[in-house]
Amino acid sequence: MDGIHDLGGMQGFGEISMESEEPTFHEPWQATAFALMFASQVVVRSHNVDEYRHSIERMNPAHYLQADYYERVLTGTASLLVEKGHLSAEDLSARAGGAFPLSRPVAPSPMADLSPQLEPRFSVGDRVRVLTISPAGHVRAPKFCRGCVGTVLHRAPKFGFPDVAAHGGTRRKEHTYHVEFASQDLWPGEGSSKDSVVVDLWDSYLEAVNR
Repeated sequence: MDGIHDLGGMQGFGEISMESEEPTFHEPWQATAFALMFASQVVVRSHNVDEYRHSIERMNPAHYLQADYYERVLTGTASLLVEKGHLSAEDLSARAGGAFPLSRPVAPSPMADLSPQLEPRFSVGDRVRVLTISPAGHVRAPKFCRGCVGTVLHRAPKFGFPDVAAHGGTRRKEHTYHVEFASQDLWPGEGSSKDSVVVDLWDSYLEAVNR
């Protein structure tokens, strides 16, 4: 889905600050949140990793920007546990000692706008264009490369298609490609003509471009 989480290529957020010898967890609750995320997916099998990613995408934009990494982990996991019926929002708020912010409702599946591609359609050297799509649901085609033309560098083995799995649909695999884009095609007027960006993209996101 299109939202504040898709920050690739966006400007105006300032420099990235690096903490020297940063610990994995600054606070004990962060380790607990991380363990809960794994336990809910691997042990309880409440949801899959794509549903988890979509739960974080569904956070209120203001909350997302103000939250650190582990608060996003906790919000996404807690939202799914409520949605899957493992606990209620009331119980969660009682445990937290106040209202607990949850992600917004699940958006419609984007597959209504995408035709499934079960067999590879492209080969190394093919010119392809990323579809100009803006689905309400989960999508893994970065916004910065949609509508742009690139060249297939490598055809990868089949990999799980997240757009379906993120909405609880039947998991299926689809071919992916490493597609190279000239940086100036992605960001006209910026960067060097010698720079390029390689993006991993599923077959359903692409269309052929005549030479």
